[in-house]
Amino acid sequence: MDAEAPPHSFVTALRAAAPYVHAHHGRVFVLCFGGEAAAASDFDALIYDIALLHSLGVKLVLVHGARPQISDEITRAGLEARYHGNLRITDRPTLDCVTRAVGALRTDIEARLSTSLASTPMGGARLRTAGGNWVTARPVGVRDGVDLEHTGEVRRVDAATIYEALAARHVVLLSPIGYSPTGEIFNLRAEDVATATACALGADKLVFVTPGEPRAWPLAEIAGDAGQIPASEASALLADDSRRLAPLDADYIRSAVAACAAGVARVHLIGHAEDGAVLRELYTLDGAGLFVHADDAYETTRSAGIDDIGGILGLIAPLEAAGALVPRSREQLELEIEHFVVTTRDGLVIACAALLPLAGAKAAELACVAVHPDYRGGKRAESLLGHLEMRARRQGIAEIFALTTHTPHWFIEHGFRKTTRDELPVARRDLYNYQRNSLVLVKTLSS
Repeated sequence: MDAEAPPHSFVTALRAAAPYVHAHHGRVFVLCFGGEAAAASDFDALIYDIALLHSLGVKLVLVHGARPQISDEITRAGLEARYHGNLRITDRPTLDCVTRAVGALRTDIEARLSTSLASTPMGGARLRTAGGNWVTARPVGVRDGVDLEHTGEVRRVDAATIYEALAARHVVLLSPIGYSPTGEIFNLRAEDVATATACALGADKLVFVTPGEPRAWPLAEIAGDAGQIPASEASALLADDSRRLAPLDADYIRSAVAACAAGVARVHLIGHAEDGAVLRELYTLDGAGLFVHADDAYETTRSAGIDDIGGILGLIAPLEAAGALVPRSREQLELEIEHFVVTTRDGLVIACAALLPLAGAKAAELACVAVHPDYRGGKRAESLLGHLEMRARRQGIAEIFALTTHTPHWFIEHGFRKTTRDELPVARRDLYNYQRNSLVLVKTLSS
């Protein structure tokens, strides 16, 4: 943040980031950055942000690329770079260049991650890196009659050993090199290593730091202001000739779709040129890039659990203060939590509602309907109502009551009718708060 920014800006930003800090703590993120990012003059800024992610409790697996470094090494050796499509043809002399370039870059990255001078943002970070022959590879083979020789593809990732390193608070660093059981070395695409690793680990996020700016890609037209797109739409984009992507950009999208299909819920695409883009993408509402999400994973409605209580309290507290909802304590919420449903978006509770059975009657009260201000207008309250009506029918409930002081028209628009408190079941009528003087509405459910 700008040193001249007022103190309240810092406090506001920190408070806004807090839900993401809680949501990401202890999660496994695979972060892939290319050799272009490593060659940039501001590479240290990315390293600093990686150190901050680690300090916030994120379990990090880093995968680095080395395309420009390999190309430079090939030029210095007086060799000619050869490609088939977007794959490098790796003959034996080229493989020697690959191993030299990757080894030198990896050493440089490890040195930067080891920095802990008090005068730098890495002061006190004490990052410990781990890595090894954890990626088993096989040759790509012959494609369209062209032998790619030592160019390989990922066969297996040693997830168990990586988990051990993460549990020991190491930052895992993987290079675009793979090994065969017979001792051969293969040149791999960093994006493929990252995708295979995220899938093998069941990572919570796969993050690509890209050479270009993803929000300028044709994908951004579909993603809209939210910067997010379901994997099915991203897959359709790849087949759309009218929105032709650059080859490397298309490879990122293919990797994202493949990762989502294998169970990775979210794949983020972030340009490396913008300072702090990784932190903005992961810890702010608007983000800084694009992300592809599994079709059913980004926003879901489900039964609430104890872990959702903090999110529910955050939603209902402003409405309680405004008099729109009856105040509820954490203890009361714990007793009632089995009756709540929540809508979560990227792991955060953004809407909630409860269906509270009324003793001695085939009736229930619809209560605590709340939607985060940033997500109103998207029919989320209607979705929660529909979810609870289905639950009510399964429980044999014939009528749903609602008591409100602020929003009677919303209930009427969704099938409720005004009634009197005398029509409330006895158990609820005895608890009616005459000071609030809430309007009573009822909806009869069809069988």
